[in-house]
Amino acid sequence: MKMPGDKRMLFGYHGRYLRVDVTTGEARYVPIGESILRQFLGGSGLGARLLLDEGAAAADPLSPLAPLIFAFSPLVGSALTTSAKFAVVSKSPLTERINDSLAGSAFAISGKACGCDALVVVGRAPQLSVLVIDDGEVRVEPAADYGGMACGDTEAGLRARLGKSFRIASIGPGGENLVRYATISHDGRHAGRGGSGAVLGSKNIKAIAVHGTQRVEWAQPRELTELSRSLSKRSLGPATAKYRELGTATNLVTFNRFGSLPTRNFQSGVFEEAANLSPEELGAARGKTRAGCVACTIGCEHIYGLGKAGVRVEYESLFALGSLCGVGDSEAVLKACKRCDELGLDTISAGGTIAFAMECAERGWIDEPWLRFGSGDALWRALELIGRREGIGDLLAEGSRRAALAIGHNSIAIAPQVKGLEIPGYEPRALQTMALGFAVGARGADHNRSGAYEVDFSDKVDRRHVTLDAVRHAIDTEDKAALMDSMIMCKFLRGVFEDFYAESAEMLRYVTGWDTTADELRETARRIVAAKRRFNLLAGWTREEDTLPERFLTTPLPSDPAASLSRERLEDLVAEYHRQRGWEAGSPGG
Repeated sequence: MKMPGDKRMLFGYHGRYLRVDVTTGEARYVPIGESILRQFLGGSGLGARLLLDEGAAAADPLSPLAPLIFAFSPLVGSALTTSAKFAVVSKSPLTERINDSLAGSAFAISGKACGCDALVVVGRAPQLSVLVIDDGEVRVEPAADYGGMACGDTEAGLRARLGKSFRIASIGPGGENLVRYATISHDGRHAGRGGSGAVLGSKNIKAIAVHGTQRVEWAQPRELTELSRSLSKRSLGPATAKYRELGTATNLVTFNRFGSLPTRNFQSGVFEEAANLSPEELGAARGKTRAGCVACTIGCEHIYGLGKAGVRVEYESLFALGSLCGVGDSEAVLKACKRCDELGLDTISAGGTIAFAMECAERGWIDEPWLRFGSGDALWRALELIGRREGIGDLLAEGSRRAALAIGHNSIAIAPQVKGLEIPGYEPRALQTMALGFAVGARGADHNRSGAYEVDFSDKVDRRHVTLDAVRHAIDTEDKAALMDSMIMCKFLRGVFEDFYAESAEMLRYVTGWDTTADELRETARRIVAAKRRFNLLAGWTREEDTLPERFLTTPLPSDPAASLSRERLEDLVAEYHRQRGWEAGSPGG
């Protein structure tokens, strides 16, 4: 279907989104007013606004009515480092609350060059298909031959079929089988958390292929080029050295030393075999190459030797498939990381759900004696069963919260999740500002939408015994993350800015021509956070969801008994958070 080419002239934007119904193949451009773009920018912010406009909160996230949104940003296509990013926004099939997953690749550049600031996909194709968007032409093509394929194989096959100029976002078997934490993959990167891959799978869409030539213009191109050069230079400084030299995997050894590395389903904060999974040990034993996202100067991607292609390793994958499951065999952990990439599974939710099941088996609550901590074979077998939804894998594909409710025995007390989203690799009892961030997170336990762990590792709080004073700091990190996720910039840049809001305003002035100020962007960040809350309220959120599992509120951390978080303290922190946000019980929050 050839689309009409008319659009409003804006700097940095096309001023419209592309809405595609894959049931019928109907596609149309829908205008986005400049005031909406200025209020929500792009990425997570624009995606949240479009979800609200679509009435998505009331829909079953796996129904044809539920929209799946790919939201770009005004910075995409510019020379600003880390700007080639997009957000995938939907109602989560895992949490039934708002979900936004961000990733960086050339898909962002090609998607925006199709002449839209966002892509909204609804409906359900009559057969497994690929959605092809070639500049102004939209078509839904059969893709039965790609059924059951790994993500990378699907992308390679479609490039061979459509041409090398196309950029592909695809799902693996996990998405096809509606695993509730399936990912969307593109160029080896993933929109990982919350199950966006299952949403795409529910639409019978194996992949989306984009190619475009429609570029936007910049309001002040010379000044933007100068700023881009300055930011690129700063991105190579000491603030990002950790990510370039060792990657996020170095967190594993650091947290273990602090006694706060989540181990064996959060039963301990110390893992005896942590050294086996350190970047130094992995690099020495396997060799390592470095890479980076498109349009990024940092180069944080560390790829370790494993077979012919190697595997990209991040801290969250090592923790979730390593220490959390008690597996210290680096070969087994790296193979599990790679298998998650192929199946299209979120490593955090996969590892968290498997670790939960291991503890349930250990306690005799499920009859799966093979499923035990420390077994690399058990880890591999569980992933295979989850990807195919066979045997116990069918239950584990539902995530730890749903699995706990099915298992009974009050196992929900040890299910490592908030609002249904599995907890990342930050021990809440030892990092109590982060505990608050997890509890109030719009999409559940989340270290990317709240940077509260930065507060815990600063001199602003006592991380084991936080007071109400920590709340304002947690809010600051949440607001900053909301703005970064909407502009969109990589959070690894956060340390290079002297005045983040002022410098972000400068970027937007050069890109859009708006007279943006730092104070305006602070208000924009708060508006985006409030929009996510409005969505959750419409989806059925209640105040009781803003909490942590019972384990964290009744049992001190065995490896660090001083790290103890009571239910009363967390409730006080949450109440103060709501007060400072200006959110009365049941109010939309602005």
